[in-house]
Amino acid sequence: MPIVNPGSRTADYPGMNSLASISALTTDAGARPVGWQVQLRVDYVVNKVMQTHRGQSEDAVKQEIQDQLRVYGVVPNKRQVAQYATAISVLPPTN
Repeated sequence: MPIVNPGSRTADYPGMNSLASISALTTDAGARPVGWQVQLRVDYVVNKVMQTHRGQSEDAVKQEIQDQLRVYGVVPNKRQVAQYATAISVLPPTN
């Protein structure tokens, strides 16, 4: 007798989770560019700093972005951080 009957569902076997197909796993992973996780972290940090530091000095914004990126394990690109800091510092402060 086979352990799992052909044509059965995982719901028929308590404690078993269904698995994604191999083709779905390779397609999703292969479609993402190299470094997508790093960029996701950078975007998160920049949005977070934009909410809390808008209108502050460029140096303060730059320092906060660098500190937050390091928390998430990202080595900051100084030129990119400077561009973000410039843009955030000219925004009107939130009330």
